[in-house]
Amino acid sequence: MDRVDTVFEPLRIWLVQASAWLPRLLLAVVVLAAGWLVAKAVRFAVVRALRAINLHVVTERAGVDQLLAQGGSTQGAVGLFGSLAWWLVMLGALVVASNALGLDYVGNLLTSVILFLPRLLVALVIVVLGAYFARFLGNAVTAYCQGLGITDAALLGRLARSVMLVFVALIALDQIGVGGDIVRQSFLVVLSGIVLALALAFGLGGRERAAELIDRWWPRNGERKLP
Repeated sequence: MDRVDTVFEPLRIWLVQASAWLPRLLLAVVVLAAGWLVAKAVRFAVVRALRAINLHVVTERAGVDQLLAQGGSTQGAVGLFGSLAWWLVMLGALVVASNALGLDYVGNLLTSVILFLPRLLVALVIVVLGAYFARFLGNAVTAYCQGLGITDAALLGRLARSVMLVFVALIALDQIGVGGDIVRQSFLVVLSGIVLALALAFGLGGRERAAELIDRWWPRNGERKLP
């Protein structure tokens, strides 16, 4: 009899543990299923709300949708915001399910990801609005330079837009905590180096070329513009 008890004791212990763990597993499955349904509803609501305020028009004019399409995305910036909302709800459901199963480490890890998603969402909003403003700034600089008679107005407009986009990218990276002071200081060092190199080039070996560019951009009255 003792032998029989010894053989079946591990099985009995496993059945006791399984009977205690099975309700928690069923609860986790129910939470995940409910979370999936809620996530789909939230994604649909977010996409409809963003389209209602014509955010897709802003992202299209800013060139964000085109950039995403070049990266292989077919949903655009509005769809990306909807996907982020879907993941936010699903990760919340995964945290609840992990806690129900007693997987505290997994729950803490997913909580860290959830806390990161709002910062990523704000960074995406900064990129969208910043890209739209950069496009507006580039067009404004181009129009202003054309009004002054500067022949390289389009080039200066693209330059202003590029500088603004770099500035927006730095703000977005700082928002998600990537790079921080290292990225900002590196950008300042590179910008300072470019300005210094241009100053030396014009001051030492390019004075004639600089005079040509100045006369080309701001021709004197009564004189013909240089080609």
